[in-house]
Formats: sequence, structure tokens, C-alpha cells
Amino acid sequence: MNFCSDGLQALEPYIPGEQPQVADLVKLNTNENPYGPSPQVIAAIAQAAQQGLQLYPDPLSLRLRQAIAQHHASAGIDAAQVFVGNGSDEVLGHAFRALFVRPGRKLLMPDISYSFYKVYCQLHGIEMQQVPLREDWRIAVEDYLAIDPASCAGVVLANPNAPTGMALPLQDIERLAAHFTQSAVLIDEAYVDFGAQSAVQLVARYPNLLVVHTLSKSWALAGLRVGFAMAQAPLIEALVRVKDSFNSYPLGRLAQVGAQAALQDWAYYRDCTARIVATRQALAQALQQRGFEVLPSCANFLFVRHRQHAGAQLYAGLRERQVLVRHFDKPRLGEHLRISIGTPEQSQALLAALDALL
Repeated sequence: MNFCSDGLQALEPYIPGEQPQVADLVKLNTNENPYGPSPQVIAAIAQAAQQGLQLYPDPLSLRLRQAIAQHHASAGIDAAQVFVGNGSDEVLGHAFRALFVRPGRKLLMPDISYSFYKVYCQLHGIEMQQVPLREDWRIAVEDYLAIDPASCAGVVLANPNAPTGMALPLQDIERLAAHFTQSAVLIDEAYVDFGAQSAVQLVARYPNLLVVHTLSKSWALAGLRVGFAMAQAPLIEALVRVKDSFNSYPLGRLAQVGAQAALQDWAYYRDCTARIVATRQALAQALQQRGFEVLPSCANFLFVRHRQHAGAQLYAGLRERQVLVRHFDKPRLGEHLRISIGTPEQSQALLAALDALL
């Protein structure tokens, strides 16, 4: 007998990157920061763990929101324009429910992007229209501007895009926000700190713009699950309404304290991101020398393919040599590998394994 809700079996859940329990594995498959969080984060969490865990955390995450606003003060962001959640995935999920459930209209998104977007549409009954990437893997804003805004529930883009790592310039984001004035434009900037331009500076001018960030990548806090969105107050209030209809306490006390400490150690963040960018550039050059096609990346990963070797075979061969990367067995993607940027030592291990394979 089936006790589940109608339509549940039709859902196609998101499949996260593998988290293997294998010792001495060179793990380059889930875009994690190889350097770990700031020591100030560890100290703040240790201190906070000594007292108060019997109490519920602040449901408003006020101090954390103030820290985020301070970090983005140059864009005119204040705490009332910040929403926080249990990782950017939860923030995105709330945003889809709050902004894009508009029967008779379609949500625009790239046909190749973060695959969770399609899952949220299925979950919330949102009709979507996938706009194909160009042959060079580029998001062409002109393809979106050619669509009648009155037919759209909104637009969602990852910038830089995933899994390509390619980024749009700020003026293209502004063109979208100015064109789709009657619906929300969501820009998912999970990887923006590795070389792209943030749309946060446009929030003051465009009431329909929502910019989503995460502390999992550049801030090395994937294990704490902290994400946030920035927008003008009405969009933030819509997210809060959904949150408080789902879970009023999305962030635990330790997550709030740890995230706040991370945001206050600007020097550590800046050093880590600079090291990752330098390693990315060196690895891209080394892969090209070995016959790989490497897309220009503004993220902490590279999207590559080899002219003579199948992506699935390379993935399997690397796995046998204790190097784990990401392979997507999907149309247009199957010949590619997505390689997270690790330490220089991890890059050398990857290249040694590839040399043995090639």
C-alpha cells in the first residue's frame, strides 16, 4: 500500500557529489576549499560550545546578518536586506517557493547549470523554460532578452555558471534585471569570489534582484552549512515568510558564531582565495599542455575534456589511482570532467595520475 503523497515518485532528487570514506584520497569532486576555515572560526565555535547549547539559537540570526551587511557595506547593504539559511541550497529552495510559483508563467534558466534548480521546480510545481547555452558554453543574455517578460515567472542564473565556471560581466546581469522588471531575477553567486563580478552592487537599484551567496566555498565552511541572500527588503520579507512556515531556526548557535567569525577575518579569506586562483591558473596551463581543452573559469574548479580520451574513462582511471573528480553522465557533459581546485600538492598528484593514464 502506498502511503506517500501523490507525485512523490516522479520527483528526481538532486544527487550530491560523493563523500567517500576512503583514506589518502585526493578529493577534487565537490569544490570544497582545501585550506580549511580561519583559526578564528575554530576558536569562536569552541568558546560558544561551552554554554548556551540548551537554548534555541537566535531565529533572526541578527548578529550574523549584521556581519554580512558590514562585509557588503560598500554596496549599501544593511541587515534588513540580508536573509540567512542552512546553506545556500535552503536559501535557494525558499526563494523558488517565495518568488517563482506563478501559474501560467515559466521560470527561465540555462539548460546546463546547477541541477538543483530543476529539482526545486519539480518540488514546487514551477514550470521552467531552459535556455540552451551557446556552442562555446556561454550564457547569451540576448537569448533571454528575446523572451517576452510577461510570460516569465522569473530568471535564475548561476554566475559563475556551474559546471562550466564561466562568468557573465556585471552589465549583462543589469540588462536582465532591467528587462524582467515584473518578476524576480535570482543570481546564484556561489563561486563569485574566485574572479567574477558580484551583482550585489546592483541591489540598491533593482527591487527585483536577489543575490545568493554561500560560505561553503571561498570561506571554507561547507561543514557548517551557511548561505545567505541579499535584496531589497520586500524580497527578504518574502523569504522570511517561507522560512517561518518551514523552520524558524535554520541555523544553529555554532553555525551562526562560526560564520560571523569567518566574515570578520578578511585577511585569511583574501589569502585563501588568492592561493586558489593561482593554483587554478597553474593547473589550467598544465592541463592544456597535456592536450586538454579547458574552459575559462572564474570559479574554484575547471571544466575540461581531452581530445583523445573519453571523460568516463578518465574519471574511472583517476579513481583507480586514488584521485576523485566529478563526471556528469549527461548529454553534452559526458566527455568532460569537473576538477575542483585543491592545494598545489593535490594538483601534482592529479597530474601524475593523468600522466600515467595518458
